[in-house]
Amino acid sequence: MRRLCLSLICAALPLPALAQSYLAVNRLTVVPVSATAFEVIEGRGEGARGMWCAAADYVLNGQRQASNQRLYVQTPRGPSVTVAGRKGAVFTLDAGSLPDGPKRSFSVTVSTAGVGLPLAHAIQFCKDYQIELQDILLRRVD
Repeated sequence: MRRLCLSLICAALPLPALAQSYLAVNRLTVVPVSATAFEVIEGRGEGARGMWCAAADYVLNGQRQASNQRLYVQTPRGPSVTVAGRKGAVFTLDAGSLPDGPKRSFSVTVSTAGVGLPLAHAIQFCKDYQIELQDILLRRVD
């Protein structure tokens, strides 16, 4: 009986792995909140650009979604809904789930709900974390 219980417990342990976090290219943590929303946990001194990068990286590489979609801030930067004592912002691809509908902005921000960017634009913020071979080979040494 003891072995049966132990076997059942060991078999059930991988189930929570479905809701595990994703580590983006800029080393920010992304945690699924629901089927259509996920939270980027603020860290490492990253600002709005870093959070948009992590959100886009999660959608394109973590979820394998198409890049012709628009990404929205569902819940602006504030206390995290998934990690106690941290700050984060909740993003979504579903414009219908926004509290006040989509909004336009001329600046990159995560402090206003409804602000959106095309995924192709948001993923460009990740270029800051890529080192090209040309950058290393063509660097001048004085």
